[in-house]
Amino acid sequence: MTRFSHFLAVDWSGAKGPRQKGIAVAVALAEGGAPVLLPPPDPKGWARSEVLALLHDLPGATLVGLDLGISLPFADAGAFFPDWDASPADARGLWALIDGLCAGYQHLEAGGFVTHPEASRYFRHGAGSTGDRFLLPGAATREGRFRVAEAAQRQQGVRPVSNFNLVGAAQVGKSSLTGMRMLHRLVGKVPVWPVDPLPQEGSVVTEIYTSMAARLGGITGSATKIRSYEALNNALDALGSPPVQGTGAIDDHSSDALLTAAWLRRVHGERDLWHPPTLTPDIARTEGWTFGAL
Repeated sequence: MTRFSHFLAVDWSGAKGPRQKGIAVAVALAEGGAPVLLPPPDPKGWARSEVLALLHDLPGATLVGLDLGISLPFADAGAFFPDWDASPADARGLWALIDGLCAGYQHLEAGGFVTHPEASRYFRHGAGSTGDRFLLPGAATREGRFRVAEAAQRQQGVRPVSNFNLVGAAQVGKSSLTGMRMLHRLVGKVPVWPVDPLPQEGSVVTEIYTSMAARLGGITGSATKIRSYEALNNALDALGSPPVQGTGAIDDHSSDALLTAAWLRRVHGERDLWHPPTLTPDIARTEGWTFGAL
């Protein structure tokens, strides 16, 4: 597959507030060259609504990678939220439910969902306040529920965190829930693979996990964050990308976005990544997938 002209990577954030220092956006061109970090419209950082606007006006045929979970576990229990009558039947229904319960929250924040008396029971909120449905009866691990794609990630040497976890620096629950609010606003505008079929032309949004890009860039061990230009350029070289300009320290949000944009350009043509063996139509419709997981 070589039909894409741009490769856009978004390192996302679920933090509160109108602008986020934790959001970084980078683009790599199919024609080559170093990936480029896109400056936020405001020095205080990107607003999530500005990223949404960017996704509504993508250049050419852009492959977008969002560093967030596009859905929640479903296959393990046959439902996102077992024993809750409002539990949706698929990912699009999940996005709509989250966005509807957060209607009073600005900046695409997810507070209305994680505090909802029913929804909150399924999430880990902190010591002494874990939801009573965070673990299913007979769960094999106390880390929470995982999607089929996340099981595949573990087989490739990375360790994802459950999207039902809202605690700690490594938690991805809040960023995923805010991201699902954004995805609800993209319905009918840009397809989200594999919830939507891969289109023959035009742009498409995928879920990415930056640690997988770091692994291919030669980053080993449990820590996959890059915090220097030297380390970033070494990883880019491993991906066959020209280096970026800069010396000394770089924040890990920027390095994640730059490296992952180059990674998308490098691997997007590998057919197997679009056809993982455990990605069934039901999984695609409900849980979605992480691009790069096999």
